[in-house]
Amino acid sequence: MMNIPNIFTLLLLIISLSSLAASADQDFVECLTQQFNNYSSISSNVYTPTNSSYSSILRFSIQSLRFALDSTPKPLVIIQPEYESQIPPVIYCAKATGLQIRTRSGGHDYEGLSYVAQVPFVILDLINLSEITVDEVEKTAWVGSGSTTGSLYYAVAQKSPVLGFPAGVCTTIGIGGHFSGGGYGTLMRKYGLSSDQVIDARIIDVNGRILDRESMGEDLFWAIRGGGGASFGVITSWKVQLVDVPEKVTFFNIGRTLEQNATQLVHRWQSIAPEFDKDLFMRIILVPENVSSGAQGRNKTIRATFNSLFLGEIEKLLPLMQESFPELGLVREDCTEMSWIQSILTFAGFPIDAPEILLNRTQPAVRYYKAKSDYVEKPIPESGLEGVWRRMYEAEADQSVLIFSPYGGRMDEIPASATPFPHRVGNLYKIQHLVYWDESENQDSGSYLDWMRRLYSYFAPYVSSSPRAAYLNYRDLDIGVNNPNGRTSYAQASVWGKKYFKDNFDRLVRVKTVVDPQNFFKNEQSIPSLFYLG
Repeated sequence: MMNIPNIFTLLLLIISLSSLAASADQDFVECLTQQFNNYSSISSNVYTPTNSSYSSILRFSIQSLRFALDSTPKPLVIIQPEYESQIPPVIYCAKATGLQIRTRSGGHDYEGLSYVAQVPFVILDLINLSEITVDEVEKTAWVGSGSTTGSLYYAVAQKSPVLGFPAGVCTTIGIGGHFSGGGYGTLMRKYGLSSDQVIDARIIDVNGRILDRESMGEDLFWAIRGGGGASFGVITSWKVQLVDVPEKVTFFNIGRTLEQNATQLVHRWQSIAPEFDKDLFMRIILVPENVSSGAQGRNKTIRATFNSLFLGEIEKLLPLMQESFPELGLVREDCTEMSWIQSILTFAGFPIDAPEILLNRTQPAVRYYKAKSDYVEKPIPESGLEGVWRRMYEAEADQSVLIFSPYGGRMDEIPASATPFPHRVGNLYKIQHLVYWDESENQDSGSYLDWMRRLYSYFAPYVSSSPRAAYLNYRDLDIGVNNPNGRTSYAQASVWGKKYFKDNFDRLVRVKTVVDPQNFFKNEQSIPSLFYLG
């Protein structure tokens, strides 16, 4: 009998919270009807749980099944504005009814923060703000935040075969999050990050003002190019500088197992990849692989794939590789010449004769996964790499992936303070740690999360420290969070903030304090306002 009052109290709490949510839902929609002179202009783009389309709209841009469970908190309302002018009333009504806004462009946030919250919230889904206008003469483009990297690549290639843009390999990434967190890809060593090419933007601030670079000022313009746009407002579009690419580029993809000297090749790559010619980007993709009989009686090995793009023809690449990395044994037969847009398709795993596939917003497979990031400043010794391989032999690591992406080149030339993204000079390469699992294994999801955390802990002696750096676009809530309700101390926010932004974090806090002093735009890892620091 002692448990009955507790159960009764819990039931009352659940009913109360449900009632509050329903009330907030109704209040928000009622507010929208009052704010819009013609509510019918937006009503078809407003979805509540009573709409038959609500679930499909919510799930469409969810890129991690970890956050598509029945138990995952759901938005009270989803709004998909068709015009920039429809956003200020949404901000006003969210403030008036005490709801948080989560802004979603592509849904690739690794922790689901663009579509999940632990407090009552609405999703502002920018999917319809996807217009792209390319000026091939000026070599610029205006890109809607709801566009994808794939649609941007396609639009540029339709205008010119010798223009490109440095952004991600995955073609379903939303532009809004990608640009505002940094954004890197195969052109990084030649041209830097996506955010380095941003020359203007349009943002709607907490007061509903629509601002461009001139009216927002250089401090806010600095902050949104790598500091995470969702902390400062709703960015609706970006003007970017396009970059020159040759008519022909060269792709090669060479795999080596441990039995084929992979450990020694990876170890050697660490020192020379950042020193390669700027035109050469060569990353390593590491995966465990089953074998019938491996060394020391193992039934697994590690495959290291050297996945590469060279901005030039084979005749120029071969002598460069012979001089810099002869151990890999690259020969003409390993190489394929193609156009830049064909290299985009190749890296994404698509047929090179079907560029229209870049307009597809849906991924071939949406899975369960956990990811982390690291930066390496000194080569990891062979013994350290061998310790990584042993962890990748474990059962939970069957679908694990490590991606080593080289720095150097243009990244070494841009000061750490030029944008909020600080991870430039001094880094040899960046690591993306990934582990996937299937739906049938999700009841054991904790074991996969634990495996990833053990691997991350193992890497600690070999990666950056004080702080141990991390990449904002590979969001990781393990490294620290804000309080979901109430104030967050500067010390608490600095735990994660310094890892993503190093010394740039303090400037981001100052900008936030000016543009959003009451800390309306917030999430578990948003830049805090000094007025709301404990």
